[in-house]
Amino acid sequence: MNYRLLAAAATTVALAATLSGCASSTTSASSDNWKTITEQAKKEGQIASVGMPDTWANWIGTWNDIKSTYSLKHKDTDMPSAQELQKFKTVQGKNAPDIGDVGLNVAPTAMQQKLLMKYKTKYWNDIPSWAKDKDGYYSAGYQGSIVFITDTKNVKAADAPKSWADLAKGQYKVALGDVSTAAQAQYSVLAAAYAHGGNEGNLKPGLDYFAKLQKAKRLSTVDTTIQNLQKGELQVAVMWDFNALNYAHQINSKRYKITVPTDGTVTSGYAEIINKKAAHPYAAKLARDFILSDKGQINLAKGYARPIRSNVKLPADVKSKLLPASAYEKVFHVKDNDTWNKATVKLGQEWKADVLGAN
Repeated sequence: MNYRLLAAAATTVALAATLSGCASSTTSASSDNWKTITEQAKKEGQIASVGMPDTWANWIGTWNDIKSTYSLKHKDTDMPSAQELQKFKTVQGKNAPDIGDVGLNVAPTAMQQKLLMKYKTKYWNDIPSWAKDKDGYYSAGYQGSIVFITDTKNVKAADAPKSWADLAKGQYKVALGDVSTAAQAQYSVLAAAYAHGGNEGNLKPGLDYFAKLQKAKRLSTVDTTIQNLQKGELQVAVMWDFNALNYAHQINSKRYKITVPTDGTVTSGYAEIINKKAAHPYAAKLARDFILSDKGQINLAKGYARPIRSNVKLPADVKSKLLPASAYEKVFHVKDNDTWNKATVKLGQEWKADVLGAN
């Protein structure tokens, strides 16, 4: 199961239940001196991650590089963001996880619950302000934007939508997944809202947009998985760019046309967080630093995830895997993650009432 795509709404609900107690005040004492970090990390000899499986965003490339360079063994347990934070809260001692990868909108909750260790890394100033907190508790390692992917076996390439306005005028079915359970689908609604004057606190323009598609019987109920894409059951789907690119390259990149809506998309990221009670705190700091290094950022790009650092020069063969920067003409970022989290809790019911009920 791909836990990375589980809903932000489900995460928010779970966090409320699992993190209601006070977090431990015990903090692993560790130095931020790079020489000390590398020396002590090698002594620790291993790192345990949660939610960072080999097959997602080419994490395997990073884990292999860390192993070959610093002799650190690695193990991961894949799980959604809420479970990652629960592990941070409840597991102590030698079995405590060291580092996790959570949706950027979830990271502030972990910080508020005092579950995280702060560490800025030498690349801190290269990270945009929207992708980190000011004190170093979390930072995104990579980013994604909402795009359209068109199957040209079902829709003429010339008719592939380039904007939300194009999408509204098309004659094809549009799929974005289950808004009540998939974060990707929720960000798709948010992107449509932004493009029509809304934001994370006002999703009505996005809901109204999809309600019109529903009335025209153009909303598809087929899930936006690689299997359904390959079988030709999706005509146009709305999803993260790194998923669209990954799926297309796995199947047949020439078959699909991927476009960033010119009238507005939303960009967000995944944040690498260090457990305050990490069993291997130096290894965790070393890993965060490596992820943000040029090599680490290139590894992520090999997995179709756009690096969070804009000053990394990607090799030509890696750069060719991604959409050009010029394709992202009008990009919005969530300004208030608390507001967005609260909105996602209600979004499933609003979708059911305002969109699916619009017949």
